[in-house]
Amino acid sequence: MRIVILGAPGSGKGTQATILSERYNIPHISTGDLLRAAVKAKTELGLKAKSVMDAGELVSDELVLGMLRERLQADDVAGGFILDGFPRNLVQAEALDALLAEMEQPVDEAVQIEIDPEVIVGRLAKRAEEEGRSDDTEETVRNRIRVYEEQTAPVVGFYGDQEKLSQVFGVGTVEEVNARIVGVLADR
Repeated sequence: MRIVILGAPGSGKGTQATILSERYNIPHISTGDLLRAAVKAKTELGLKAKSVMDAGELVSDELVLGMLRERLQADDVAGGFILDGFPRNLVQAEALDALLAEMEQPVDEAVQIEIDPEVIVGRLAKRAEEEGRSDDTEETVRNRIRVYEEQTAPVVGFYGDQEKLSQVFGVGTVEEVNARIVGVLADR
């Protein structure tokens, strides 16, 4: 099973991807984690990414897709994978689709976790307080939600047009949201 999890920051993508990874025994792949690991391991792509990051710039889609290509060729991905938070825009979705078609591993399902932005603001404010995170200020969170809505709406449409999109309500306990996701995956 090859799954893409979509959702605004604070919607629970990472939490749900981790649970689904354990349930289906397939790897949870976060491009942020891939990037940090490649930089730490000083791989060729990691060194390129580090130089870009050290210059205060965003890592290009080309570099991220290169890392993703390497990861998707690993043996543990043969049975499927869960992508968490990638693709974030239409260009990335199209590039990912082309990469996966080339690898003969197309996405089976994209699951969008839908949640009211005000609930997200509250969730992330609580997380900031509990974890001492300074990147979850209300202003920052609202901006991240705005960027998500502007850039990711076309991705939702992209998977919808391919009839690979399921949307689940993201409010409730972790277990309730997970049950909704498992339900839509079982219908596929």
